[in-house]
Amino acid sequence: MTEKRWLFDLTGRSAVVTGAAGGIGSAVAEAYAAAGAAVLVTDVDGDAAAAVAERISNNGGKADSMALDVRDRAAADAAMARAAGFTEGVLHVIVNNAGVTAPSMFPDTTTESVQRMLDIHLMGAFNCAQAALPFLATDGTGRIINVTSSAGIIGTLGQVNYSAAKAGIIGMTKSLARELARKNILVNALAPLAATPMTTTIRTDERFAPQMLNRIALRRWAEPEEVAGAFVFFASDASSFVTGQVLPVDGGMVI
Repeated sequence: MTEKRWLFDLTGRSAVVTGAAGGIGSAVAEAYAAAGAAVLVTDVDGDAAAAVAERISNNGGKADSMALDVRDRAAADAAMARAAGFTEGVLHVIVNNAGVTAPSMFPDTTTESVQRMLDIHLMGAFNCAQAALPFLATDGTGRIINVTSSAGIIGTLGQVNYSAAKAGIIGMTKSLARELARKNILVNALAPLAATPMTTTIRTDERFAPQMLNRIALRRWAEPEEVAGAFVFFASDASSFVTGQVLPVDGGMVI
């Protein structure tokens, strides 16, 4: 009798996580490794990515690292090929997490800042997803997991540039899910909210912090590790019949 696989087991699978030098990205990389995956930790800060990979390895997981600017398509191609090398040329999961913020009220928002948000968030996800496609498993274990935000769902004051880029990721996720379903590749997005360097200002600045906290139903900020489990769900067999969805993991900000 064949032994049943634990639904959240990622043993024998490979994954790439972008923007994984810290915050949510590193928490996801560590959670994937803990679930058994071989993980390529990537970030524009190659040294910081290497430190995360070393920590995973020291804890008994399998990980390597690579400096990656997601705007660089050639570098994205190289990263996906490298990660596929973990598992005989097949890649199972790509998490498009890399991102930055540049808050400003609309009258002060520059075209350069808008273009930068689109280039890193939307085009970065596009580059990595398209680079991953030739390697992605077509047996039902291939996953593209995009990171969006409540800003892309309900909007955020002072973040027109960021909100537009994150909303674009939602549209891309849904279209890709329809197209890639015929290849048995699942495409989903998460909209997480956690205490990370990217959220420092809105968590600590008295001009924003109280209002922001009041929008969260649970009235607290998550630690990055608290949102990582949702990423494991989307990477695992537990989500085998889920595609084209956007899952807020935000303590009830989006209800």
